[in-house]
Amino acid sequence: MTDPAVTVPLVTVPLVTVRGLRKRYGRALVLDDLDVTFGAGVTGLLGRNGAGKTTLLRCLATTLAPDAGEIRALGFDPATRSGRSGVRRRLGYLPQDPGFYPHFTAFETLDYVAILKEMTDRRERHREVWRVLSEVGLDDRARTKVRKLSGGMRQRLALAQALLREPGLLVLDEPTVGLDPEQRLRLRALVSRLGENRTVLLSTHQTEDVAALCERVLVMDAGRILFDGTPAGLAAVATGRVSLGDDRPGPGSLFWRTADGRYRTIGEAPAGAVAADPTVEDGYLLLVGRTEGAA
Repeated sequence: MTDPAVTVPLVTVPLVTVRGLRKRYGRALVLDDLDVTFGAGVTGLLGRNGAGKTTLLRCLATTLAPDAGEIRALGFDPATRSGRSGVRRRLGYLPQDPGFYPHFTAFETLDYVAILKEMTDRRERHREVWRVLSEVGLDDRARTKVRKLSGGMRQRLALAQALLREPGLLVLDEPTVGLDPEQRLRLRALVSRLGENRTVLLSTHQTEDVAALCERVLVMDAGRILFDGTPAGLAAVATGRVSLGDDRPGPGSLFWRTADGRYRTIGEAPAGAVAADPTVEDGYLLLVGRTEGAA
């Protein structure tokens, strides 16, 4: 396997710092002495299920306390009561499974969350609710009850509540779930703009979103960081290990038949195959060892 040399991007202003973070669920070690720093910009987190991505995001979002280690976010220590309050006032969090009151309208849902975020001036609060509804393209559904919204609309509503009050730290766990291609493109444009002046952490299984959106990508596995660098650097992990050929590869390789009838192989190139340009997905699969015996 290609040696996953770590390429560390520039982090000019460390807005979030994690040191020695550990978390267990029973006997399973989910975060293993994790050290990482985040500055302004969009960082993507990739990893198989159980790699520790969601646990890390929950710790940063102050909904889960680590067993050991420390976090500093936006100048606050979330291990203290006052520090947690300070982070939460400046945090936008989209969890994997956001829960809503089904009989609330979209507007009422966001108005309620805005009150929880200490927006006490009614006129200012309503103006902010309309702003985030427009940002996610739900202003025409403001008076629709949550139970009548489609899955994709609920996901956009969850994103809207995370955007309330212009958070300095935006934590998004699988934000593109349930979105159609047009909505995903709109989300990319929105997150890209938000990342210009704040810290955005984006956990996803969509490698194309990482390639299109993130300046930086982390690959996690077993509670540790295997790679920290740019999407181009992750793709480069697969340099010389991706090929195209006319003949079907033998067992033990990861391959698929492309639209033009050729076979794309990740790993050992079959006889007669020619080298192909690697992608972020190729580098990720090689890094986490998902190509062995796949076919």
